[in-house]
Amino acid sequence: MKLKMFDKVLLKTGETAYIVEIYNSGEAYEMDIDKEDGSIKTDTVWPNQIEKKL
Repeated sequence: MKLKMFDKVLLKTGETAYIVEIYNSGEAYEMDIDKEDGSIKTDTVWPNQIEKKL
C-alpha cells in the first residue's frame, strides 16, 4: 500500500497512528500512535505492523 506523510492508519495492535516521517521510500515509518490511555507515543513502525490505511 502506498502511504504518504500524515496519513492515518490502523495498526495490527488495534491502535490508530499518523505518519510523521517516511524512511527509505516506505521501508519504515515514524508514527504518532494514539494509545488506549489517551497519550500519544512516537515510535518506528514497520510495514508489516500496519493493518490498513484509514
